[in-house]
Amino acid sequence: MKTTKEAYFTTTQIDTARFAKAFSHPVRIAILELLNSQTCCYHGDMAEELPIAKSTLSQHLNELKDAGLIQGTITPPTVKYCINRENWALAKYLLGSLLK
Repeated sequence: MKTTKEAYFTTTQIDTARFAKAFSHPVRIAILELLNSQTCCYHGDMAEELPIAKSTLSQHLNELKDAGLIQGTITPPTVKYCINRENWALAKYLLGSLLK
């Protein structure tokens, strides 16, 4: 009988791992730094700032969004991304607690 990760690991451990995975690529760190320095930023503007293809940027944005660190607002044909401040604070707290 296999146990599920939810039965074995705490919510804190699962959330910490989710945030750590999102921080695990330098492009994602650059995206977070860019978004953290502004209120919000459009996908097209980030594509001009970062030396990666738009499709690659989209994949990294999706990883950050899945982790809950950013949120996107769709107003066709553009998408505006912002830091999710509540989850950003939680990530800082969890990672800070882990690294004490």
